[in-house]
Amino acid sequence: MQDHPHTLSLRQTVVREPGNFQAWVMLSDAELDAGQLQAGAQAAQRALHLRPGHPEALARLGRAHWQGGQPVQAAALLRQASQAAPGHPGIALWLGHALEDAGPENAEAAAQAYRRAHQLAPGEPYIAAHLLNWQRRLCDWSNLEALSQQARQAVARGDASIEPFAFLSEPASAAEQRACASLRARALGVPPTRPASPAERQRPGVLRLGWLSNGFGNHPTGLLTVALAEALAGLADVQLHLFATTADDHSTISQRLSAAARLHRVHGLSHAAIAAYIRQQQIDVLFDLRGWGGGGTPEVLALRPAPVQVNWLAYPGTSGAPWMDWILADEFVLPAADESGFSERVMRLPHAFQPSDTARPQPAPPSRKECGLPAQGVVFCCFNNSYKINPRSFARLMAVLHGVKDSVLWLLSGPGQANARLQAAAAAAGIAPQRLVFMDKLPHQQYLARYALADLFLDTSPYNAHTTASDALWSGCPVLTTPGQTFADRVAGSLNHHLGLAQMNRSDDADFIATAIALGNDAQARARLRQQLQQQRQHGRLFDMQQFARDFASASWQMYDASTTAA
Repeated sequence: MQDHPHTLSLRQTVVREPGNFQAWVMLSDAELDAGQLQAGAQAAQRALHLRPGHPEALARLGRAHWQGGQPVQAAALLRQASQAAPGHPGIALWLGHALEDAGPENAEAAAQAYRRAHQLAPGEPYIAAHLLNWQRRLCDWSNLEALSQQARQAVARGDASIEPFAFLSEPASAAEQRACASLRARALGVPPTRPASPAERQRPGVLRLGWLSNGFGNHPTGLLTVALAEALAGLADVQLHLFATTADDHSTISQRLSAAARLHRVHGLSHAAIAAYIRQQQIDVLFDLRGWGGGGTPEVLALRPAPVQVNWLAYPGTSGAPWMDWILADEFVLPAADESGFSERVMRLPHAFQPSDTARPQPAPPSRKECGLPAQGVVFCCFNNSYKINPRSFARLMAVLHGVKDSVLWLLSGPGQANARLQAAAAAAGIAPQRLVFMDKLPHQQYLARYALADLFLDTSPYNAHTTASDALWSGCPVLTTPGQTFADRVAGSLNHHLGLAQMNRSDDADFIATAIALGNDAQARARLRQQLQQQRQHGRLFDMQQFARDFASASWQMYDASTTAA
């Protein structure tokens, strides 16, 4: 696999001019952009040798540590660089990235770094978008609409700097989401590489499927896919390969995945090396399970390591990328009328596109007292990540609490001062702050057990519960949602639809609030709903992973054969 011409040119420059500080800094950037972390760090160190303590070189070395999964070391270097160059918005931005990942105690400091970067460059939408994303995580809604408009206007202008994953949380249309992703794909700058097309290959007797992800362990992706991987292992016409871009976490999920499929650890390799390795395995259909999400590797997919490449599961939207041929969906989450918002061809499964781990145990629940819940009263829950709770979703949650006396809202704890901000927002809405109860992040089985204490899951919009909705339904807790106009806003609705609980998909916020209040004030209606959920869980198709595996294999063959015909 050839390196980018710009990187080669910089390498030649530093050979000719080993004392060229700026060339070493630029080479460090180029190597890091290509995923060559060791080479990027070495170039930064050479620059530091030429100019000890220089903030530009310190920043690149910090970036190398951050990309290499060492955020604490990265934050120390970037803080030093920021102190040496307090007027440099890019260094402040990278410091924010490192502090984000350096532990929960640094959450507010990360926001401060992003805020300073934005103050230094208020017209830079890339920085505004990062501040916006982190403020959403911290439930800091100050200046939120202005920041959101700045990000959306940047996409409308053709600015490629907005991260597509973060953009999913904005009140944007599917067309805007496609524009954002397409701009990002074009800006990636990876030279196009054409693999052998299906038409040039003999149709295999066994279809070699590849899944590429950073989540093959104790991670939402691993939790969703492990039972499907086990079911696929029992089929004779497909063979599953997993390409893990992270190290083994030695979890039970990782062990089950390793037993079910051929698991290849490719962490630490450059994007080009990962693509070459996948190509060596002669994968017929490669599924990207991260897309533009955190830890995704679109640079690998852009190098075309497989003849058929599919966007599926973890990134709930279009890739906007010419190197992704298909998106795997279902008829509810991606209706035919909405296909114009997607760059890929659409393959639909006959059931929900999202699999689930049907081997999950259902441990006995703790007491309400252990969870900080009152002894009596209805328990509404929303265990979505904090960035999904926006002013619109929070307002309807507060309206429900107003309508159901003595009820409480059980939330997942957020980073930094997120909980305190939500309590303050509740007080401003006329709700006693103590009616918000927070659950710390727990081991998966302990978390699942708590759903037995919740009466109803209240979803968010425009970014639904996804894995969390599956967890709730599997654990017997009904999910109330308002399906919207984007993929990310229709996932919970898809699960309800395919489970046979379409009545839990409401038309708008007023309908959502009225339904939640009615259920909250009618214990018998809640009991009937829970009983219906249990029956559908046992007899419906949503949690039938054996059938899911057969349908998944059939869809994979159809995509392969259709690509052969098209070629």
